[in-house]
Amino acid sequence: MADATIVMKFGGSSVADAERLRRAAERIVARREEGHRVVAVLSARGKETDRLIEAAYEVSDNPDPREMDMLLSTGERVSCALCAMAINDLGHHAISLTGSQAGIVTDTTHTKARILDVRADRISAALDNDEIVLVAGFQGVSTTKDVTTLGRGGSDTTAVALAAALGAEECEIYTDVAGVFSADPRIVPDARKLSVVSSEEMLEMSSSGAGVLQLRSVEYARNHGVRIHCRSSFEDGPGTVVLAENQTMEHPLITAVTHSTDEARVTVIGVPDTPGAAGQIATALAEAHVNVDMIIQNEPVSKDTRADMSFTVPRDDLRAAHEALDSLKPVMGIGDIATDKEMGKVSVIGAGMKSHPGVAAKVFSVLGAEGINIEMISTSPIKISCVIAGDRVEDAVRALHSAFELSGEDTIRAEEPFGLPPS
Repeated sequence: MADATIVMKFGGSSVADAERLRRAAERIVARREEGHRVVAVLSARGKETDRLIEAAYEVSDNPDPREMDMLLSTGERVSCALCAMAINDLGHHAISLTGSQAGIVTDTTHTKARILDVRADRISAALDNDEIVLVAGFQGVSTTKDVTTLGRGGSDTTAVALAAALGAEECEIYTDVAGVFSADPRIVPDARKLSVVSSEEMLEMSSSGAGVLQLRSVEYARNHGVRIHCRSSFEDGPGTVVLAENQTMEHPLITAVTHSTDEARVTVIGVPDTPGAAGQIATALAEAHVNVDMIIQNEPVSKDTRADMSFTVPRDDLRAAHEALDSLKPVMGIGDIATDKEMGKVSVIGAGMKSHPGVAAKVFSVLGAEGINIEMISTSPIKISCVIAGDRVEDAVRALHSAFELSGEDTIRAEEPFGLPPS
């Protein structure tokens, strides 16, 4: 029987300097010596991607997206080449590959490309030759043979895609935290590490601000049956395993409180009260590759008045959103476009709330008791998200984490009642 394949992904903090890079190399070699065929995906070192972005804006106010991809893809290649050297010094043979050499084929969208196919023949041949394969994360080659990048956190998606293509036993994501927590430990010091989380919950957590795993990597893992194990780069021991929904046995009422301070709100004032108007706005944003989250449209009070439409977007997409909407002004006759960069979002997530009424009431009451005004609300069967002022996000996280008793091991289960805070 052939050795099982394992994919290991190391984030930027895990390879930030020579000592950490050598430690990653030692972990990779240890996995190989345990009998696994090993593919490792590496991110750029430390703040290298940020440094490259700053360099681009030093020479251009509006860097060309194709050239940005050429520039940003270099960071991961440096990490892989250096790590291969360290592995070779440890007595094993490693080969470093770019995303293109690894067979990662993407669409033609620069800076936010999506993986279309993984042609892993070269990786498989190297593994058959008893080599350790290092793949530059975050990048691929488009169908028109241009270098592309996958967006922030894209190395996670690279790793999961390779694990799926190779039929890997597990995809290990090594980060600077010990796993997935019930809240950000920097805000809630007694936040609980989760030993297991369902893919459904992890999707909602990633989309709501939890930075441990990139949203698209979790989607890819769920769709292709890849088991993810999120672990610490700096200590041994188990982390958090992301399992399919049917593999998790118990469901806490609330699993985690997540947050984001990277939200911006856009309000389109004076939207015509005609069929298709909202569709035109959404289409313009989609064509600009702007990801829209919450949407609220007020109804006009009479046929002679117009509506206002508000939605949230990632703050990094605010400029693209504004440009896309400006182009609609002469076409649709819409009024002004207002923006607010200082919004935040807090979410409570838990598969147990599917069958448990009263969670929304508790969330709103807790925030009200803290004097936190809710600007927008979005829900799913296992998530409630509230847009609030950016400077109240940490207060909201602490209050909700405490109200749902998420610290320690004794969390509220889905079948247990809970009360509302005193008014």
